[in-house]
Amino acid sequence: MSPRRPRGEAARLAHGRRTSARRLRVCFVLIAVVLSLFAGRLFQLQGIDSGAYAARAVAEGTSSVVLNAARGEITDRNGAPLATSVDAVAITADPKMTASSATEIAEVLVQQLGLDYFRTVERLRKPGSRFAYLARKVPTYDADEAMAALEKAGLAGVFTERDPLRAYPGDEVAANVLGVVDAKGEGVAGLERSFDSMLAGKDGRATYETSPSGERIPLADSTVTEPRAGVGLRTTIDRDLQWYADRRLAQAVKESKSDWGVAITLDTKTSQVVQMSQAPTFNPNDRDFTIDSTKALAWQSVYEPGSVQKVVTMAALADQGKITPSTRIKIPSEMEIDDFTIGDYWDHGTIKLTAAGVIAKSSNLGTILAAQQMDDDEMYGYLRRFGFGGRTGLGLNGETKGLLAKPSTWSRANHATIAFGQGISVSPIQMVTAVGAIANGGTYVEPSLVNGYLRDGTVEPAGAPEQRRVVSKKAASMVTQMMETVTQEDGSAPQAAIPGYQVAGKTGTAWRVDPDTGRYVRGENTVSFVGFAPADKPRFVTYVVLDNPAGGGSGGGTAGPVFRDIMSTALQTYGVAPTGAKAPDTPTEW
Repeated sequence: MSPRRPRGEAARLAHGRRTSARRLRVCFVLIAVVLSLFAGRLFQLQGIDSGAYAARAVAEGTSSVVLNAARGEITDRNGAPLATSVDAVAITADPKMTASSATEIAEVLVQQLGLDYFRTVERLRKPGSRFAYLARKVPTYDADEAMAALEKAGLAGVFTERDPLRAYPGDEVAANVLGVVDAKGEGVAGLERSFDSMLAGKDGRATYETSPSGERIPLADSTVTEPRAGVGLRTTIDRDLQWYADRRLAQAVKESKSDWGVAITLDTKTSQVVQMSQAPTFNPNDRDFTIDSTKALAWQSVYEPGSVQKVVTMAALADQGKITPSTRIKIPSEMEIDDFTIGDYWDHGTIKLTAAGVIAKSSNLGTILAAQQMDDDEMYGYLRRFGFGGRTGLGLNGETKGLLAKPSTWSRANHATIAFGQGISVSPIQMVTAVGAIANGGTYVEPSLVNGYLRDGTVEPAGAPEQRRVVSKKAASMVTQMMETVTQEDGSAPQAAIPGYQVAGKTGTAWRVDPDTGRYVRGENTVSFVGFAPADKPRFVTYVVLDNPAGGGSGGGTAGPVFRDIMSTALQTYGVAPTGAKAPDTPTEW
């Protein structure tokens, strides 16, 4: 018979068995809960969120880059390139790959490309990013040298992608017309800005599968959306004439010590801009220019035109039958209007000039007396029809309307001074187009700088500019006859005459206005000359403006020779032969 266990010990054994059972049940419950959680998570991954997680996996194993579109080319009227895109690349980095070696990579790129060291290190370590630009628009040769140096040093994570570089083959030629693009390739001035959306094209994108280290996997799946090149512009500019005019104007600005100068030549029939020069200018291929230097003075600046305006006044009067070239005008030594004393630029007593003589001698007083035959509304109406006080239709960003007050605000003095070109502000393109209407037999044609669009190797013509009759053909002919007296020996600008050709022209000298005080500054002038040739069969009209030449200058003596040289070159370039016409025998005195 077995020995009996003590009653206390048996109780302890029973209690232990019950405790072990409870622990086992708890463990089973915990295991069941954990397995349930795993099952739920597995169901979420494979069922509910399978697409999202698959997409994330793909994203982490792919690399996407922008394929920059080639910017449209800008050419002259004959197809010669003025602005074009050349092969270049962007240097990019995957900061996840380059963070640990950022300083070593930066040292190589600073040496090869001249990048800023600290900025480059910052981009190479850009947190939470797989892409960063290190440099844009790098010439292909320079980029190849830099990438070879990185490979030799065993530094990974830096890549290249196509990033065309904007180049201007003529450097300063027509720079203020063409404008320039910024570091991002976006137009910020001139044609580049005005037609930016058209020139820019549309970028593409390429997506590649990559290894865990970030390198592209050869022959793996990829998706490429090709970029679409921008539409090009064929301008009305003649590159060779532009080149000459740029340099002739720059010479005149330098020699006369003027603040700035503008010269514009239009085709009289179409109002196409054949050349549009500005000095000082800038070189868009250099990056050290200022934004102010990119301003296009031809359509973005205003000034008082002075006596050039007299031909518009005479055209309005002739159109109404109120004057002819031989109309007699008795001119006093001075006139008192609204307590202002107005005189001519030369001292004289009472003189007797014809209307042609008023233009030949550039008499302010003669113009005032003739213009008194028009009331304020009539004069204002003709000024508006000639394009003053509104944009010309050139279609470029930043074009000014000029300054022309409503006739309801005019005083007698305003009427008088506006007639001879003070108290009204114009842009160079407004003035040359207005005189171009006289050269075109009284028909105003809106000026244009673009005559076609380059698409897929073909030229799509631009729309025809709007035109309107502003004065009769007879009135335009009479004013032309008056203007021919200006370049004759006894006129105000014989320096603008061109041997063998009849030239119709007009000088302009206006006091400059101080922009701070709004008052005229005696001794500081804006001088100009406008003219067209051959006068009896006009082909071109050229306008030259020089602002604030040293010593005051004069329209005939300072601007006239520049007109003569640019117009002569235009006539020779286009083979315009002298017509053989003789100067009209137009009396200037009576």
